[in-house]
Amino acid sequence: MIGEPGGGGERASASGNRVLVVDDDAALARALAINLRAHGWDVTAAPTGAAALDAVASARPDVVLLDLGLPDMPGLDVIEGIRGWTRVPIVVLSARQLGDDKVDALDAGADDYVTKPFAMNELLARLRAAVRRAEPARSEEPVVTAGELRIDLARRQVSRAGAEVRLSPTEWALLEVLVRNRGRLVDRKLLLHEVWGPAYSTETNYLRVYTAQLRRKLEQDPSHPRHILTHPGAGYRFEA
Repeated sequence: MIGEPGGGGERASASGNRVLVVDDDAALARALAINLRAHGWDVTAAPTGAAALDAVASARPDVVLLDLGLPDMPGLDVIEGIRGWTRVPIVVLSARQLGDDKVDALDAGADDYVTKPFAMNELLARLRAAVRRAEPARSEEPVVTAGELRIDLARRQVSRAGAEVRLSPTEWALLEVLVRNRGRLVDRKLLLHEVWGPAYSTETNYLRVYTAQLRRKLEQDPSHPRHILTHPGAGYRFEA
């Protein structure tokens, strides 16, 4: 499936950039690792979606090369899990060539999409381009602790004093925006746009209802919250 690099000219080097290869095809993953290392990449491999989520947190790659056909979870779930806490570039590698698959992957947060079979020189160029376009590195942690709360942004899980807290999709979406901007005031209109969409930019009652629900589930004393704070007339802030 891997084509030969194009001839002529000096090969471009990745200068030690880190790539996470996520593919359950051991032979293909091994071939990719050999080719990438030959071009200067530091390679980490993960055969499953769960291993990929762990490796993004531990290996801190500069780019993720992700096969959508994983044995334990849909590739789109892996993209969304990664996007829950980091903007690391994701290049999808897939045999699926249907337009809807590409659109779904890009909408989920992928930065590029390469179909199999592929030429190695093209894949290398796309990886280098993804790294160049990436935002400057900043401190990002997949797990945030706040008192008794443990919020895993990658796995979309919350626990309080060691017990899992079940949140609805909307409750999680609201909490995620607040936690990713922890310590900063998040404007009401921005929250409504991020969680419910642009058509709901004036529905501030939604925020009152859902922040109250979050406080009942997450705060020791919902009437005197320590973490989900209101700035009257302005917005909300998560304080760790």
